[in-house]
Amino acid sequence: MKNIIQHINKAFDHRIRLGIMSVLMVNESADFNTLKELLGVTDGNLASHTKALESEQYIMIEKQFIGKKPNTRYSATREGKQAFRDHIEALEKLISKS
Repeated sequence: MKNIIQHINKAFDHRIRLGIMSVLMVNESADFNTLKELLGVTDGNLASHTKALESEQYIMIEKQFIGKKPNTRYSATREGKQAFRDHIEALEKLISKS
């Protein structure tokens, strides 16, 4: 049991971060407004959670302009995808042991 808990990643311990990573695991990328709409969160909330995931190097943030409008896109890094898979696997093992 202790070994399983070691694989639960603190970076994913919030539902918004779980949501961000879940979206990015099945999509190549997603923009700010798409994530905000899908997750039902405020601008500030989404920004703080994406910054936390970026600081762990689990997501990449790409800022650009489309016409004159700023656009921020997010994608999961290879390390982020692996860390998230490991996290989900640990949760599944934990649940199956219960």
